[in-house]
Amino acid sequence: MIKEYIAYLKDNPNRYWFKRKLYGWGWVPATWEGWSVLGVYAVLVVGFALTVDERSTASEVAFTFVLPLIFLTITLLRICYRKGEKPKWQWGLPENDPQK
Repeated sequence: MIKEYIAYLKDNPNRYWFKRKLYGWGWVPATWEGWSVLGVYAVLVVGFALTVDERSTASEVAFTFVLPLIFLTITLLRICYRKGEKPKWQWGLPENDPQK
């Protein structure tokens, strides 16, 4: 199964940064650019999370963590949508996918 999954990710003639997930709806990184975007997202989320401590008030948490997290997530989804395959529900390896 792992070999088939890797072959699925490598079958990328359009050089999508993100390919559809094999199970469910969404994307997985397929190129170094996709992994870079995901890495930057993770580093920024951790960075904003470190601004919160036990002395933070609710409004501080909202403005220093929650709002940036929402903005970052929307930005990540927009990048995935623009640089990835068209999302659709999928359950297993595609056999004859007309949307490729």
